[in-house]
Amino acid sequence: MNAEQMRAAQAPLKQAYRDDPARARIPARAEARLDTADIAAVVTRWHGETIAGLHKAAGGTGELACSADMLLEALVACAGVTLRAVATAMGIAIRDGRIIAEGVWDARGTLAIDRAAPVGLTEIDVRFELDTDADAAKLDRLLASTERYCVIFQTLRTPPKVSMTVATHAGG
Repeated sequence: MNAEQMRAAQAPLKQAYRDDPARARIPARAEARLDTADIAAVVTRWHGETIAGLHKAAGGTGELACSADMLLEALVACAGVTLRAVATAMGIAIRDGRIIAEGVWDARGTLAIDRAAPVGLTEIDVRFELDTDADAAKLDRLLASTERYCVIFQTLRTPPKVSMTVATHAGG
C-alpha cells in the first residue's frame, strides 16, 4: 500500500469519526479458557490457539507461551504496523526492518517472596533496526509519530482503568 492508497482508505473513516465521534470507539476483546489439566490458559487468537503457562522462572517447563512475552509481541506488532503506516505517510522508504521489545520482571514479586518486589514488567525497551536511507531528522519524526500513534505503546505508557470480576457457574 502506498501513501495515496492509505489516505484513500482512511479518508472516509476519518470523516465518519469526525462526524460521529462515538463511532471511533472501537471495542477490543481477547478470550482464554482454563486448561484444567495444567496451570495454563488457552488463548483463542484470530488464527488459532496459544497455550500460556508458567514461565520457567515461576516453575513452568518453558514449553508454554509466557504472558509477558505475549504482551511484548502485541507491542512489537502494533509498533511495526504503526511505524509502517507513518513511514508510508511521510514517504520514507524502508527496505527491511525488525522491531525488538525487551522487558524485565522480578520473579520474587510474582512468587510472593518479597512484598516489596514489583509484580509485572517494570522496564520495557523497544528498538527498531531499519534499512533505510532516511536522515536522522526524518527518523526522529518517524519515531515520535510511531510512539504517539501506537495503541499498545500508549496503553502501556498511560495505563487505562483495569478491573477484574468473577462469575460462577453451578456444576452440571
